[in-house]
Amino acid sequence: MSSTSIGRASAFLASGTIVSRVMGFVRTIILAQTIGAVGSASADAFAVANQLPNNIYAIIAGGTLSAVLVPQIVRATLHSDGGKGYINKLLTIAMVILGGTTLAATLLAPVLVTISAATWSGEQRALAIAFAYWCLPQIFFYGLYTVLGEVLNAKNVFGPFTWAPAINNLVSIAGLVVFMALFGADAAGDRMVADWTPDKVALLGGATTIAVAAQALILFLFWRRVGIRYRPDFKWRGVGLGTAGRLAGWTFGMLLVTQAAGLVETNVAAIASGDGASVAAIQYAWLIFMLPHSLVTVSIVTAYFTKMSGHANRGETAELRTDVSASIRVTSLFMVLGMAVLIVVAYPFASLFNDSVSQSAEMGNVLIAFLVGLIPFSVLFVLQRVFYSLSDTKTPFFLQVVQAAIFTVLALCCALLPVEFIAIGLALALSFATAIQTLIAAVIIRRRLGRVGGRSVVLSLVRYAVAAVPTGAAGLLTLIGLGTLFGPDFAVTGYLGPIVSMAIVGVVMLVVYLGALRLLRSPELRDALGPIRARLGRS
Repeated sequence: MSSTSIGRASAFLASGTIVSRVMGFVRTIILAQTIGAVGSASADAFAVANQLPNNIYAIIAGGTLSAVLVPQIVRATLHSDGGKGYINKLLTIAMVILGGTTLAATLLAPVLVTISAATWSGEQRALAIAFAYWCLPQIFFYGLYTVLGEVLNAKNVFGPFTWAPAINNLVSIAGLVVFMALFGADAAGDRMVADWTPDKVALLGGATTIAVAAQALILFLFWRRVGIRYRPDFKWRGVGLGTAGRLAGWTFGMLLVTQAAGLVETNVAAIASGDGASVAAIQYAWLIFMLPHSLVTVSIVTAYFTKMSGHANRGETAELRTDVSASIRVTSLFMVLGMAVLIVVAYPFASLFNDSVSQSAEMGNVLIAFLVGLIPFSVLFVLQRVFYSLSDTKTPFFLQVVQAAIFTVLALCCALLPVEFIAIGLALALSFATAIQTLIAAVIIRRRLGRVGGRSVVLSLVRYAVAAVPTGAAGLLTLIGLGTLFGPDFAVTGYLGPIVSMAIVGVVMLVVYLGALRLLRSPELRDALGPIRARLGRS
């Protein structure tokens, strides 16, 4: 594939990611307007039920399918049949395993809900179980989407896998619109749990699952393009499951530890359900927190990961150290800006999901508590890729155990807080545990690789922090100025005010941040803006 083709493919994939991410936000905002967010027992019940299929899928297949079986698909394409036989076997066994797991999980819905929200009882627990019956079939379709999409990726057909989530969001939005047309909106979360009749549960839960199914099944339409027609094949000898199991063992363990910690978080958050920010508000805040990471960090680190792997395979330790330092410094440049902007606009952003200023403030506080840990979270993402480039999945597992243990202890302590502070405490606990995990990972990598430019990284972070001070001040002053011009609640009521406010504040903070870094003679700024200047020069 030529560099031009790669550039076009990258742009196409990036556009699909951005479109899907934007539609995902629109879908979540509409969901919040439909069933509420902060203080909504109904929203928390749905949040618990709809998270179950994601958790179970992550445990049984997520890491294995993505990290282990995909390279085997690529190798199978070298067979005389182009890998068609292997792919049919793989899809058949995946469907059998996923189907059996989905059936068992659906039958165990009452048990799974009880484990996830042990403090709930009565009507709220019954509502969560009812939603779970409709949501748990998503397990099968999440797995199917992964297998179908990775087969297409192995055949160099990347677009469908990236754009399919947009279909999911589109179908889900349509379902929510129909729900509101039939049963009305409930942005304040005032609908009583007892008001949820079977038809309401079926429409909301069923539409959500149909959306996930559409995301998976749409990929079958592109199989003809790569010359594959699925035929069930139950002759599984030679599929390589033994090898896959050994390779994925540590990854599976890490996922298991992560989900166990998440289970503690959900149970503690459930204590505040109906009285303040709880499960739904935490999920929405986390979605906003992940925005800069998913759009910037993942893209940058993915490019560096390829270089890291090459240097590690060739034993070029000095070059690998350079990659580690550069990727952390460039990533942090953007993440400090993202953190500063999101902290300033936390309340306006949260207002898009809530019906009142007080609810927006509660969710905004949770978001700010998450954002405290954005820099360690992104640095950890880089450090984990360093371990992977060294073919080490064991160390990340034990690092995850340390993080989960710290978080679990702190999360249990949060159960003793007043209900209005539980969600904030959980977010701060995760930020602190992630920071400790990142620090330990950095020490281990330094011992393994030698000096990895730690001094340069620290100096860069200091420059970014200094630049963030006038940036944050400019953002706050801009927000105050908008309030003076258009009223104190302009940025936190309706949709137009918050969106306009966030756009203006974001532009102002971007300009001030870049100007401050330029005055500080940040070398990373030149590196980050170099490709953009080169492209503009060619234009």
